[in-house]
Amino acid sequence: MQLDILNARSVKGACLALFAAALTTGCATTKSPYDYTQFKQSRPASILVLPPLNGSPDINASYSMLSQVTLPLAESGYYVFPVSLVDETFHQNGLHNPAEMHDVKLQKLREIFGADAALYITVKEYGTSYTVISSESRVTAEARLIDLRSEQVLWNGTATASSAEGRNSSGGLVGLLVQAVVSQIIESSTNRSHPIAGITSYRLLGAGMQNGMLYGPRSPKYQTDGNARP
Repeated sequence: MQLDILNARSVKGACLALFAAALTTGCATTKSPYDYTQFKQSRPASILVLPPLNGSPDINASYSMLSQVTLPLAESGYYVFPVSLVDETFHQNGLHNPAEMHDVKLQKLREIFGADAALYITVKEYGTSYTVISSESRVTAEARLIDLRSEQVLWNGTATASSAEGRNSSGGLVGLLVQAVVSQIIESSTNRSHPIAGITSYRLLGAGMQNGMLYGPRSPKYQTDGNARP
C-alpha cells in the first residue's frame, strides 16, 4: 500500500513538472521581427474599423469587440471613424452582418468613407469555458490592416487575454475544483468576456507592442517605431 502511494505521488509530481515545463516553453517563445516596409511607406492617418467577424459560439462577440477598438487605436495616434456611425452606414446600404460588410470592395470603402486604411478583425475565441480544474473567460482576436489607396496589406496580428492570468491556484485539487466552479458561475453571469475583450483589443491594437501596430501621426511617438516593448 505504501509503495502504491509513493508511485502515485511520483506520477503526480512528474505530471506537474511536465506541465510547468510546457508553460515555461510557451512563455519563452519569441516572435520573428515583423516586416513593416509597407506600413512605413503608407503611414495611414485614419482607420475605418469594420464590425468583426465572429468565429466563436457567442453572438455578443462581434459587437463587444467592436466597442473596445477605438481607444487603443486613438491612443496610438490614429483618427478612428466612429464605429457606430460606420455600422449604421452599412445598415442603411442593406448590409446587416459583418460577413457582408467584409465583402465590400476596398475601392468602394475608400469612396464612401475616405479613410486611409481599413481594419478587418476576426474574433476567434470569446466566452467562458470550464474544464475539470479550471474555468476562464478567454478572448482571442486577429486583425489585418489594409491600405485603401494601394490595397496592400500593411500589418496583421493576433492577441489573446484570459481571466485566468495570474490567478492563484493554491489549495490543492479540491480547491481548484471549487475555484473553477465558482469562477464559471460568476464569469458567465457577469459577462466577464466583455472586459477581457478590452484587454485583447489593447494587446492587439496598441502601438509599441512587439510586432504590433506602428504609432500614428497624432502620437508624439510618431515615426519613432522600433522601440517596441516585448
